[in-house]
Amino acid sequence: MELIIPEWNDAPKHVGALSTTRRGGTSSAPYDDGDGGGGLNLGVHVGDDPDTVRNNRALLRAVLPAEPAWLTQVHNVRVVDAAQVTGSPEADASIATQPGVVCAIQTADCLPVLFCDAAGRAVGAAHAGWRGLAGGVLQGTIAAMRDAGATDIQAWLGPAIGPQCFEVGQDVFDAFAGKDAAMAAAFEPMDGRPGKYMADIYALARRTLQLAGVQRISGGGRCTVTEQKQFYSYRRDKVTGRMASLIWLK
Repeated sequence: MELIIPEWNDAPKHVGALSTTRRGGTSSAPYDDGDGGGGLNLGVHVGDDPDTVRNNRALLRAVLPAEPAWLTQVHNVRVVDAAQVTGSPEADASIATQPGVVCAIQTADCLPVLFCDAAGRAVGAAHAGWRGLAGGVLQGTIAAMRDAGATDIQAWLGPAIGPQCFEVGQDVFDAFAGKDAAMAAAFEPMDGRPGKYMADIYALARRTLQLAGVQRISGGGRCTVTEQKQFYSYRRDKVTGRMASLIWLK
C-alpha cells in the first residue's frame, strides 16, 4: 500500500494516523490504481465487488491496531464515539479517547480532517464536504474532543479537491461568504459565468478551525482531481473508489 503519514506540529508520540491512496489494493477498473494495477478501494457503497472491498479492508487492517469504526457518511454534522460504534451509523465524524480505537473517514474529493490534542487525551476524524463544513462538523468534532478533556487541539488536512478544480455555485458561496471576509476570499469568481466560483476548501477549513480556536493546522495542498494516479476523485470520474483517513491513540 502507498500511504500518507501526516506531518504534525509536535503531535504526541502515542498518536497514530495515516491516509490511504488508491494504490496497493486488489480492485479492478474503474476502482483500480489509475495505472493498470489493483486499487485500494475501501468503499462498500460504490459498486465495487464486495469480496474485493473486504480484501482491501483486510490489507488496511493489517497496519492498524483494530478494525476501524466505519461510518455511513451523509454530509451531516453528527459526531460519535468510535468506541461505541456498532454496524455503520450515519455520522460524519468520530472521536476516540481509548487506545486502539480507530476513527475513520472515507473520501474521494471531500476534505478529511484529523485531530489530536497536545496531551494525547483524544483524537478525532471529520468528513468535511462543503455542506458539513458550512454546517459545523469541524466545530462539533472539536467540541466533542474538548468535552472529553482535550486541550490545545491541532488539525491535519488530508487530500481533497484543489482550488483549481472545485467549481461551485452561488449556494456554496452564500453558505460561507457572510461569515467573515476571509471566508469570502476563498472564492474566485469565474469570468463570464455569474454565480459560479472556484472555491478553496482548504482555506475554508483553515478559517473555520481558526474561528473555533484551533491555530496549529498542517496538511493541505494536494488535489484529488489532478493527481489521478494517487487519488480517487468522484468529480473527475463519477464511478470511483474511496480512500480513508484514520487516527487512533496507541
